[in-house]
Amino acid sequence: MLRNLYVLDNRNTDPRHNLALEEYLLHQVKPGQCILYLWQNQRTVVIGRNQHAANECRVQALEADGGQLVRRLSGGGAVYHDLGNLNFTFLTARRDYDVEKQTETILQAVRALGIPAEKNGRNDLTVQGGKFSGHAYYRSGEQCYHHGTLMVSVDLSPLERYLNVSPLKLQAKGVASVRARVVNLQAFHPGLTMEELRQALIAAFAQVYGLPVQALTEDDLDGEALAQGIARFSDPAWTYGDTRPLETSREACFPWGILRLDYSQEEGVLRQVALWSDGLETEFLTQVPEALRGCPRQAEAVRQRLLALPGAGEDMIESILTLLMEE
Repeated sequence: MLRNLYVLDNRNTDPRHNLALEEYLLHQVKPGQCILYLWQNQRTVVIGRNQHAANECRVQALEADGGQLVRRLSGGGAVYHDLGNLNFTFLTARRDYDVEKQTETILQAVRALGIPAEKNGRNDLTVQGGKFSGHAYYRSGEQCYHHGTLMVSVDLSPLERYLNVSPLKLQAKGVASVRARVVNLQAFHPGLTMEELRQALIAAFAQVYGLPVQALTEDDLDGEALAQGIARFSDPAWTYGDTRPLETSREACFPWGILRLDYSQEEGVLRQVALWSDGLETEFLTQVPEALRGCPRQAEAVRQRLLALPGAGEDMIESILTLLMEE
C-alpha cells in the first residue's frame, strides 16, 4: 500500500543525465513510495532498449543539428524529444506498481486542462485520434517504472529528417508517415505552457492516489552514483551495440511489435545471433541472442531454449521461430 508520494521536477535538459537520474531513482524507490519524475530533453532521439540505432535514426543529420542519440532501458520505439515535449516517469516497488492508476493520473491532468484525452491501445494516449503520448515500461528486480512523452508544442518538422520508421510499422498503423500519427496538446489548448502542465500533473498525482505530494531535489541524491550512470548512458557501446552484419537477416511485423533477427550458422548450429525490436518485453528479448548461441537451428531445440527465459511469451516465441525457420 502506498504511503508516500514524491515529485522530482527536473530542469536539466541533457538526455544522458536525465536517463541516468531515472535509473538512479528506480533503484532508490522503496515499498510504499511512488515517485513522479518530470523531465525534458533538448533535441534528442531516444531509441528503445532493443532497437538498432542506425535503422531507427539518421544519426548524422541529428548530430549536424546539435542533437543527441541515446538508448533508454525500456522497450518500445524511437521517439523525438525537444523542449516542446515533457516526459514523465512513475517509479515504484513492484508490489505498488499500478499502470492503470498511473495512466489515469496523466489522463486526469490533461482533461483538467480542457483537453479530451483518451487511452488508445496498450501504450498510446490520443486526442481526436492524434497521438500526443507514447508509453513504455521497465522492471529491474523488485522495482518498476512507467514512462512516456507528453507533446505540448514539439516542432514536428524534424521527425522525418531524424527518424527512420519501418514501412512495416507504418503499414500496421495505417498511416503514411510518423508525422501523420502525432499531435501537440497546444492544438487543443492554445497557449498551454509547460508550467501549467507540470502543475496539472502534480495535482492529478495527489488526487488519484489521495495522498499529499512531497518534493525531491537532486540535492537529496548521491552525486557519485548519478555520475556513474551518466557515464554508462554516454558510452557508445551502450548506445549503438554490436551491429556487425551477419550472414542472414530477416524482419517482420507482428501484433506485439517489429522483429528483426540476424544470424550466422555453421553445420546447422547457430553461431551468432542478433535481435532488434521495438517490443515492450525487454526482459525476454535482451536474453534471446545469448540463449540461442550454439543452439541447433531446429524448431524444437530453439523453442526449449526460449521457454527457459524469464518473460517468455508464446506469441514472441512463435514470431522468432517464424523468422528463424524460414528458408
